[in-house]
Amino acid sequence: MITNKTGKNGFLLMGFSENPHLQLLQAFLFLVMYLLALTSNFIIIIITTLDEQLQSPMYYFLKQLSLLDASFISVTVPQSIDNSLTGNGYISYAQCMLQVFFFTSLSWAEMAILTVMSYDRYVAICYPLHYELIMDPRKCKRAVSAVWVSGGISGTLYMAVTLSITFCGAKVIHQFFCDIPQLLKFSCSNDYLAVIGVAAFMSLMSLACFISIAFSYIHIFSTVLRIPSAEGRSKVFSTCLPHLFVVSFFLSTGICAYLKPTSDSPTSLDFMLSIIYAVIPPTLNPIIYSLKNEALKEALGKLLLGSYFTGNKAYLLCC
Repeated sequence: MITNKTGKNGFLLMGFSENPHLQLLQAFLFLVMYLLALTSNFIIIIITTLDEQLQSPMYYFLKQLSLLDASFISVTVPQSIDNSLTGNGYISYAQCMLQVFFFTSLSWAEMAILTVMSYDRYVAICYPLHYELIMDPRKCKRAVSAVWVSGGISGTLYMAVTLSITFCGAKVIHQFFCDIPQLLKFSCSNDYLAVIGVAAFMSLMSLACFISIAFSYIHIFSTVLRIPSAEGRSKVFSTCLPHLFVVSFFLSTGICAYLKPTSDSPTSLDFMLSIIYAVIPPTLNPIIYSLKNEALKEALGKLLLGSYFTGNKAYLLCC
C-alpha cells in the first residue's frame, strides 16, 4: 500500500494503482520494456560504432538517437519500478527536480536530433552529389553538439522556473514520474506563469522543428516520385519511412500528453498516454529502424556471430 506521507519537501507518486498485485504487475511490465529498450538501443550503438559499413552520417545520428532513448527511459522507469516493488511512492524534492531537468532536456534533444535526421535524409535524396560536402564529419559533430547543448539549456530553463514555484497543499502526483503539468497544480500563487512562459517558448521551437521536418519530407517525396525505378523508390522509402513514423509517433503522443487539460481524477487514458509518450518510443525506435534496413540487419547478424571481435577493425567517420 502506498504511504500517505510526502514529508516537508517531497511528493507522492501515485502511479497506476494502490493494489499491491497491480503494482507488481506494473513493475514487471516496466522492467521488461526497460530491459528491451536498453538492449535494443545499446545494440544499435554497438553496431553503428563497430561496423565500417555503418559510418555514414545517417547511422551516426541514429547512434545519437539510441543514446538519447536509453537515457530518456532511464529517467523515469527505474524510479517507478522501485516505487512499485517497495509500495512507497515517495520522491524527494531534489529527485523530482532532477527528473524535471533530465526529462525535459532529453525530450527536447530527441526532437532536435529527429530534425537533424530529417535534414540529413533531405540532403541525401535531394542533393546526392553534394551530400559528402554538406554533411561532412565536422558538421555532423557540430550538429550533435548543438542537439545536446540545446537539450541542456531547455532542461535548465524548465528546472529553474520550476524551482521558483512555491508548492503547497497535498503534493500528490497522479503520475509515475514528476510531470510538469501535475506539478503546476500545487502552486500557491501565480509563480507558475514563468513555467507557462518557458513552455510556450519551447512549443514555438518545437513548431519550428516540425515545420523543418515537414519541409524536408515534402521535398523528399516530390523527389522520390520522380525516380523512374520502382526499386530505387523502394530503397529510399526503406530509409525514410521509419524515420517519418518515429517523428509522427513522438510528436503526436507528446502533443496529446501535454496539451490535454490536467485532471484531479486522472483516468486510465491519462496514464496510458504518459506510457505511450515516455516509455514506448525509446523501446520501439531501434526496432522500427531495423525492420526494413538491410544494412542494420546484416550488422546485427555479424554482431551475433561475433565477427566484430575476431579481427574486424572499426572505422569512425563521425564519432
